[in-house]
Amino acid sequence: MLTAVDHVQLAAPPGSEDALRAYYTEVLGMTEIPKPPALAVNGGCWFQAGSVQLHLGIEEAFRPSRKAHPGLRVSGIEAYADRLAAHGATVVWNHDLPGHRRFYSEDPAGNVLEFLEPGR
Repeated sequence: MLTAVDHVQLAAPPGSEDALRAYYTEVLGMTEIPKPPALAVNGGCWFQAGSVQLHLGIEEAFRPSRKAHPGLRVSGIEAYADRLAAHGATVVWNHDLPGHRRFYSEDPAGNVLEFLEPGR
């Protein structure tokens, strides 16, 4: 029986770790968490905010997905969108999901991220 999502893994190109660290910590406000030594040799980085973990793994032939993405629930979505925009990140609002406010953005590798808040 499934009980929870442990983490979401996204891919990124080689050498992108510094840009990813800046985005996920400074822009999104997540904390970098250490990778186990056996996995750290592969590059990439892991981030956490509360119980949410995003793992960024290095992929040699990386191509960002245009459709697949994590949906990240936030509180205070207007302020959160303003935070991203103030850091130069794109914020594209979408009003197609009934009962939610949501927007999309992209990380420095081009991974699509959806941010949503129930209500309205």
